[in-house]
Amino acid sequence: MAKRHTENARIGLLWRGDPARPAPPPGETRLRAFFDEFAARGAEAAAVIYAEEAHDLVREQLLSLDGVLVWVDPIVRGRERLALDALLREVATQGVFVSAHPDVIRRMGTKEVLYRTRGLPWGGDIQLYRTPGELLAGLLGALRSTGPRVLKQNRGSGGNGVWRVELVRDEESAADALLRVQPAERGASVVEMCLGDFVAERMPYFDAFGGTGCFVDQPYQDRIGEGMIRAYISGDRVAGFGHQFVTALAPLPEGAVETPAPPPRYYFAPDKPEFQDLRRKLESGWVAEMQELCGVATSELPAIWDADFLLGPRTAAEEDTYVLCEINISGVFPIPHEAVAPLVTWTLTHVAG
Repeated sequence: MAKRHTENARIGLLWRGDPARPAPPPGETRLRAFFDEFAARGAEAAAVIYAEEAHDLVREQLLSLDGVLVWVDPIVRGRERLALDALLREVATQGVFVSAHPDVIRRMGTKEVLYRTRGLPWGGDIQLYRTPGELLAGLLGALRSTGPRVLKQNRGSGGNGVWRVELVRDEESAADALLRVQPAERGASVVEMCLGDFVAERMPYFDAFGGTGCFVDQPYQDRIGEGMIRAYISGDRVAGFGHQFVTALAPLPEGAVETPAPPPRYYFAPDKPEFQDLRRKLESGWVAEMQELCGVATSELPAIWDADFLLGPRTAAEEDTYVLCEINISGVFPIPHEAVAPLVTWTLTHVAG
C-alpha cells in the first residue's frame, strides 16, 4: 500500500450516541482537544456517532476515512461491542487505521491480561476461572491460602464487575462458605453471602461476549490507601500520569455500609518526578515483555491506553513494588493534556504507514 500524506488526512473520532441527531460541534464535545490538535497538524477530525441501528451508515462513513479512534466501553447501557468490533475489523482490512483494534483489545485490554502477564514483576498470584465450577473451587482455595482477593470479570468499566471478597466462615462444602463481598461500584453495599450464591449470581457472565466471559482474581493489596497510579501510554511511550486516592475496595469508614465516592484524579506530565521509577520500568522492559506475552506488535499498540497500578509490598531495601490492576484501552478518557500530542502523532504516523 502506498504511503498516505498526513496533511488532509481524515480521522474519525467514534463514540456511542444517537446517529439520528446532528453531531455536536467539535468545540462542544469532550474530545475537543483532539479535534484541535488534528486541525493544527493539517488533518481533519470528524465525529462518528455509533449505534447498532445505524450500522450501515457508520460503515459507509468509516470507509471514507483514513483512520478512526474509538471511545466505546465494553458494555454500555447493557449493550456489548460485538457488532461494532466486527465492523472495525472489516474496515481495518480495507486499509482504515483502527485504534484500538478489537483484536488488540482482546489480547491486552481485558482483565485476562493479568493472568497472561502474571510472571512479570507487576504480576504474581493471579488465578483465571473460565467456568462456574472453576470459580467455585478456585476462589475458595485462593481465599483459604492467601486471604482477601479481588475478583474481576474479564471486561467491564467504572468498577462494574469488580469485588473484594473475604472469607468470613469456612465450610466443608464450598458452596456453603460465607463471604463478605464489597463491590467496587460507587454506592454499592457490602454484603455477606454464601459462595454458592455468589457464583450463581455471576453465571450469566460466562455466556457474555459470545461465550468468552471469564473471571480473574488477585490478592488484595494492603497499600490501597496510598492511591492508584495510572500510566497513560501512547504506543510504547509513557505520555502522562494520573493519581487518585481510590475508595473502591478500600476499608469502609466506621459505620459506613456503602463505598463512598472517590476524590478527583489528578493528572501530570510524563516527567513528573514521583513517577519516574515506574516510567523507567514500563519503557525499558515491561511494555515490551507484555507485548511478547500477548502477541501485540509495536505497530499494533493503541494510540492511547493506560495501565493502573497499586503499590505492592516494599522490598528489603524499602523500595516500592508495583502491582498491575488492569489495562484500559476501550474508552480511555480523560487524559493529561500532555498526552494529546503523542496520541495525534502516533495516529498520523500509522495513517501515513
